[in-house]
Amino acid sequence: MTKKSSILQELRNHLPFTAFGTITGIVIMLFFYKISSETAYTVFYVLHPIHVILSALVTASMYKIYAKKVNPVMLILIGYVGSIGIATLSDSIIPYLGEIMLDLPNRGLHLGFIEKWWLVNPLALLGITIAYFNPTTKFPHAGHVLLSTWASLFHIIMALGSTMNLSLMIIISVFLFIAVLIPCCLSDIIFPLLFVKKGSNG
Repeated sequence: MTKKSSILQELRNHLPFTAFGTITGIVIMLFFYKISSETAYTVFYVLHPIHVILSALVTASMYKIYAKKVNPVMLILIGYVGSIGIATLSDSIIPYLGEIMLDLPNRGLHLGFIEKWWLVNPLALLGITIAYFNPTTKFPHAGHVLLSTWASLFHIIMALGSTMNLSLMIIISVFLFIAVLIPCCLSDIIFPLLFVKKGSNG
């Protein structure tokens, strides 16, 4: 299987999870947008670290499964950058850009690997370790997408100030979809396969 066909196959396999994750985010938003910024902050820092461990597990697993010969140092680097870097983009940076564009009252950028470095970074390493001994992608990716959606949503809810209307909800939904689809598929699928040599099939 070529690298291109591997990427396309993995995208097809995981697209339903991405669509479902976005739908669940919209439903949660309808019920929880009135919670306080403090509560949303607490929820974010439950969801984001769990997202990181699943992201690290999937990203490192993709490399482990498709690489003909696994380099442990590369496995750690790919798993760490793919989880911390892209999960931060998904959960924090893209939502924050949405908060700026929407001029939300309590907007702020929350970078988990800095704000709570003692929690987020070790969990990324734990996910990589699990992938080394037991690589798997399908269920962790489903959980990863859901957690990414919810973490992104609660980052935005922190900034809302209990304000919501139909147009705002639609725009937030678009940002949720972008925050989940592009970074998660990039992290789980495209990024690790960039380091797999041509002709490798696991």
